[in-house]
Amino acid sequence: VALISGRPLTQIDQLAAPLRLPAAGVHGTERRGADGQTVRLALDDARLNAIERELATACAELPGLHLENKQVAFALHFRLAPELEASARALAEDFAARHADVLVLQPGKCVFELKPRGASKGEVIRAFMHESPFAERMPGFVGDDLTDEAGFEAVNALQGLSIKVGPGQTLASRRLASVAAVGHWLEGLSKRQGESIQQLD
Repeated sequence: VALISGRPLTQIDQLAAPLRLPAAGVHGTERRGADGQTVRLALDDARLNAIERELATACAELPGLHLENKQVAFALHFRLAPELEASARALAEDFAARHADVLVLQPGKCVFELKPRGASKGEVIRAFMHESPFAERMPGFVGDDLTDEAGFEAVNALQGLSIKVGPGQTLASRRLASVAAVGHWLEGLSKRQGESIQQLD
């Protein structure tokens, strides 16, 4: 099992404690393999610091828009101020255009992320699938966000099992209604793998 998230590895480990699993954080910008070794995408710190300062100044003019610095990516959260969605999108699109050589825009649930170019959940799944113990196995990937669509696409290409949680258009081949349903499915999978897969929509 590997955990793949838009959150940094430090937060993933806090959520999974006491487990310390293979994991990828910030959409694959940082990845820890089964051997415990962590690889991070190298970016220009001075450039990132300058982008952060500029973003912080712009966000200060939009009270309610929260800037999260993920060290190698930036997230503009508008969950507490949904009326700022259009403004947050325009701001994120502007920064993605002006820094297109290093950043790409990734929309999510009540958030617009500016992540390093070349980092995606799909790419990190492909990387895991070339390493032990994942190599030569069928991948399965479960997700509920727009950022997970790249993962679904990669898993589909690898003839694996892609599962969307909740409503919404998706590239996933299967769907579960809720997080609770994922838990029930995993419990069943541990007992009767083949039968549990058939329970999916």
